[in-house]
Amino acid sequence: MLAINLYKSQTVPVELPETEEKISLDQAWNVVVHNDPINLMSYVALVFRRVFGYSKEKSEHHMLEVHHQGRSTLWTGGKEKAELYVQQLHGHLLLATLERG
Repeated sequence: MLAINLYKSQTVPVELPETEEKISLDQAWNVVVHNDPINLMSYVALVFRRVFGYSKEKSEHHMLEVHHQGRSTLWTGGKEKAELYVQQLHGHLLLATLERG
């Protein structure tokens, strides 16, 4: 018995949009603290000193930036360390996020 292929298959090239983001391992990440109505400004500055080891002046600068602008980028660097900083800030009950640099 002879079999005849009635369905002819053709390969049609199709361009697909690039959907995957390429993330470099050395990409910079920002640790951002946002303003909240709960914590005292002096407490926020103290947390910045404890977590990041900032001087009193630098801590107060970032605290005032959070207070007046609603947010401040406290640190930029590798993702793993940035995640640790965000976790530590959450442990001190501050609202912090991680953003791509």
